[in-house]
Amino acid sequence: MSNNILEMRSITKTFPGVKALQDVTLEVERGEIHAICGENGAGKSTLMKVLSGVYPHGTYTGDIYFEGEHAKYGTINDSEDHGIVIIHQELALIPYLSVAENIFLGNEQRGRGGMIDWNHTNSEAAKLLARVGLHENPTTPINQLGVGKQQLIEIAKALSKKVKLLILDEPTAALNDTDSAHLLDLLRHLKGQGITSIMISHKLNEIADIADRTTIIRDGRTIETIDMKDPESTQDRIIKGMVGRDLEQRYPQRTPEIGEEVLRVENWTVHHPTQHDRVVVQDASFNVRAGEVVGIAGLMGAGRTELAMSVFGRSYGRDITGQIYLRGQEIKVRNVSEAISHGLAYATEDRKRYGLNLIEDIRRNISSAGLNKLSKRGWVNGNEELKIAGEYRESLNIKAPSVLSVVGKLSGGNQQKVVLSKWLYTDPDVLIVDEPTRGIDVGAKYEIYTIINRMVAAGKAVVVISSELPELLGICDRIYTLAFGRMTGEVPAGDATQESLMELMTMEKDQVQ
Repeated sequence: MSNNILEMRSITKTFPGVKALQDVTLEVERGEIHAICGENGAGKSTLMKVLSGVYPHGTYTGDIYFEGEHAKYGTINDSEDHGIVIIHQELALIPYLSVAENIFLGNEQRGRGGMIDWNHTNSEAAKLLARVGLHENPTTPINQLGVGKQQLIEIAKALSKKVKLLILDEPTAALNDTDSAHLLDLLRHLKGQGITSIMISHKLNEIADIADRTTIIRDGRTIETIDMKDPESTQDRIIKGMVGRDLEQRYPQRTPEIGEEVLRVENWTVHHPTQHDRVVVQDASFNVRAGEVVGIAGLMGAGRTELAMSVFGRSYGRDITGQIYLRGQEIKVRNVSEAISHGLAYATEDRKRYGLNLIEDIRRNISSAGLNKLSKRGWVNGNEELKIAGEYRESLNIKAPSVLSVVGKLSGGNQQKVVLSKWLYTDPDVLIVDEPTRGIDVGAKYEIYTIINRMVAAGKAVVVISSELPELLGICDRIYTLAFGRMTGEVPAGDATQESLMELMTMEKDQVQ
């Protein structure tokens, strides 16, 4: 008798002009943690949307069997009724509702007379938050929390349902190492309770650590399923299966040619936008030179993103003090427009919410930050806009049928290339990139690193904020560390290790004051 909780047989899914899946087969055993790997656009998320009913029965060919029964899900509610819960890579929380309201949305905790029992709702939400290691007040509005904490709330929401098969699409993409480790421990705990998990991830070290088996998908087809206990189940084998070739160097080689200082920030202090007595960045100072890649490392809540956003036109915080110098001259940057005019650019960590207009095409997204270069007397030169977008599509290898393709339809890696194209078109002297490779595969990561190298080779300065310490060590010349909103160290990348950086990132609060 089969021990499979799930079987997907010969699944084929076609969109206009694109065959996203072709004869894909997936078997998941009851109680296992099953990883799915593949490049962006390989079809991983599409396969899970077929399974969960986001793409309903009849819109694809092939068969799904769940717990031995032929499944024909018409909606996501149908799959959830059978115990299949999917957490999508795109966050699906309502920003103005509280944490508890989001967790139980559609599954309200009702008391007498059918009215919502708010005390019970908040109490149960607090228990779920504790399970995912998040210590937030359940009444806190979602829009006051960062993307990493929102991801944990999505997981708590999934756990509130009677789940038999939990599907996680890039669950740790927004998390730091500590929170990622907690999540993996949580999956192991759920496995001990008999809950089966499917995890889509690009973090091969995590897959090696937690997965029982791994299925590799490339170009919409199943390549192989690997037993992770097999001694030959190496990261190199997975990478070769994903990209169809060996990827000998994870980080492209670069010979630094560092010039004069371009940007210097001194004594930068930022207060929380609503909690007026809360300081999120205090007396932070850093600099970056022409031809240099500088990294900023810190745990979630250390103030990395807040620092970057406040420097970029005060787009975060209040009561901001400090000085910004560009090529030795102090400048005033009171808004985003002034930041852009001074040659600053900021690629946000949350590309879907802040970096892109997902319902617009590639052309309009690329031109959006530099329209002044395309307009005359208030009119945009459409032909020039098409030409510029086409040049960036080619030079950054954006995989799309044309520049008129809607950005929301692109894979994560290609969306990130559109974000970078938008800011490269403004011709910045300094580019700050926040989590530039979050949620994208190893092949697309390599391309992003190559784009960064091309920038610094042209004499630009790049600041990289990342939760992945190997990434910072692999691409940066110097690395700053943050803890509790204060700079705790500055280390040449060649002298740094993950352990030495983590020691600086985890200094106690009384040590950094």
